[in-house]
Amino acid sequence: MRILLIEDDESLCQTIPFQLRHEGFAVDVSQDGEEGLMFIRERIHDLVLLDRMLPGLDGMEVLRAMRREGISTPVIFLTALGQVGDRTQGLNNGADDYMVKPFAFEELLARIRCVLRRPLSLQDADTLSYGDITYEPRRLVLRRGRTATTLSKRLGDLLELFLRNPGQTLPRQTILLRVWGMDCDVEDGNLDNYTYFLRRSLGKVGSRLQLTTVRGVGYRMEDRHD
Repeated sequence: MRILLIEDDESLCQTIPFQLRHEGFAVDVSQDGEEGLMFIRERIHDLVLLDRMLPGLDGMEVLRAMRREGISTPVIFLTALGQVGDRTQGLNNGADDYMVKPFAFEELLARIRCVLRRPLSLQDADTLSYGDITYEPRRLVLRRGRTATTLSKRLGDLLELFLRNPGQTLPRQTILLRVWGMDCDVEDGNLDNYTYFLRRSLGKVGSRLQLTTVRGVGYRMEDRHD
């Protein structure tokens, strides 16, 4: 899953992404409110970690703008403003959680997982299922029944994106941004190579899932028994 950190504290911009990547998340960083809102409008992130006091637009303005525009991406405020009025203002304006600095990374991680579990409802955060397969993102293990194969991190991220959007056509640019990130200079042909490898992995475990090319648009994963 991909997280956007909008934070102007240099030390936090180093430590939080490092720790989150160690936990298996992809992380993009912005140190400016206006740039952060531009990234949010791309709608490629599963969660936003948002500081309140930012150059450009402050965090509350960023939050209000994204909610006005109908962007429902979950937001956790990370801020030194910890009075009751500050917390209630943030939550009332559409934040999903509010953490006061300084905080322990373990608590931040727990809150991130809590927020990300909400839209998944019955789907366990550590195991994704669709059709006849299950996938364990933390272990990078794709399984159908007793047959299993281990994926590379990049291939696993690609599979996870499709499993979280079953039956939906995902544009090529969306896939590239979600899997490779905003700052990664990747050739478009890399996506075609990885979809080939993903199809081969699905075939290796004998899955009936089909990764369909939607000409001129992107790709869609579908269950042939649907």
